[in-house]
Amino acid sequence: MVLFEDRVIPIGERLKPPAEAAGPIASQPIPERVDAAIIGGGIIGLSIGWRLAARGMTVAVFDRALAGAGTTLAATGMLAAAAEHEPGGEALLPFALDSQRRWPEFRDALEADSGIGIDYRAEGTLVAAQNRDEVARLRFRYDHQQRSGLRVEWLNGTEARQREPGLRASVAGGIFCPDDHQVDPRLIVPALVRALRKRGGHLIENAAVTGIETAAGRASGVTTQNGVCHAGTVILAAGVWSGDLLRPHGIDIPLRPLRGQALALRTTRQTGTLSHIVWTEQIHLAPKGDGRLIVGATMEEAGFNSAVTAGGMLALLEGVHRIFPSSEEMEIEAIWSGFRPTTDDDAPVLGSTPLLGLLVATGHHRNGILLAPGTAAAIEEMVTTGRAMETTAALELGRLLRPSPIPQVTGATACN
Repeated sequence: MVLFEDRVIPIGERLKPPAEAAGPIASQPIPERVDAAIIGGGIIGLSIGWRLAARGMTVAVFDRALAGAGTTLAATGMLAAAAEHEPGGEALLPFALDSQRRWPEFRDALEADSGIGIDYRAEGTLVAAQNRDEVARLRFRYDHQQRSGLRVEWLNGTEARQREPGLRASVAGGIFCPDDHQVDPRLIVPALVRALRKRGGHLIENAAVTGIETAAGRASGVTTQNGVCHAGTVILAAGVWSGDLLRPHGIDIPLRPLRGQALALRTTRQTGTLSHIVWTEQIHLAPKGDGRLIVGATMEEAGFNSAVTAGGMLALLEGVHRIFPSSEEMEIEAIWSGFRPTTDDDAPVLGSTPLLGLLVATGHHRNGILLAPGTAAAIEEMVTTGRAMETTAALELGRLLRPSPIPQVTGATACN
């Protein structure tokens, strides 16, 4: 008789896509030449590759490990253009809202191409305050959101608890963001992989790109540890590792990893769960269709140290205990960390570079899931027409460029 079954994922190992969604996928060889070579197999690179392949282009997506295994599978899956908006985010807001509006169509097309549901949930997001000081700060954010033209609703404590009866009685106010939805990254990744391949795209995993090939003063392909792929256009979507591939070409941008620790709780009929994403000043909570409650995420300047720490877990557990008391009875199913690719202004870098034929789509901070449809559309527009979308004008590389001591080189280059 089995008395105990270990269902806890090892510390630091994030939740994986369910086997029935991922399925067995054979390794693909590196093609000799493609129209577009995409560096990075997270949600940004996969989304771009899928949309370009759907336009009839030959596409190869390269990932240093497994698709989505970097930042994407560490994410919560929030589509929070309103809840995320704070003073200083005005340049990003038009693009964030545009991408958010694209999500339903993006979802429908992705689910149709892949045959995988991505657990898109449209219940909205509740941002909660639990004392007088938090109410005052939240009211300031609400006023700013209203001045920015966002669709948000102020709730008093009673109204907030009516929307989420399981919250503590101490909840004193809140903002409801009806357009801030969510998806499940563990389902998006296999869906994008399957959709990309259905459209004829190549996904080459465990093939770290070591350099960008150049010829006649323009990008002409990528060099990997397993061979070279020539390309008409190279698209850099490698998240926090993008800078290593730009610097050898004299392009230096302030891009750094920002560690986030997160955990997954298993809800039951007895503990109950939430009906919406719930934010507090300390944490956010995202209920998933499989019964998990994702608790995220710390914001830490820790370089590339991926450690899961006692302090990080304590902050998350204290945060969830403070807002959602029934969490005390929930099993901790997994804890992990990930790296947000972050620029000095917390906004992504999209568009052309000083090296002809090289486009960049990186630096999405904690909004990669939200911004994926907009980013894919923006890069698709640049590749197919040579034009930039109006909503990306404030996100171009030039705003962040700083002098680099390394001169531009020709031929294959390597990154450290």
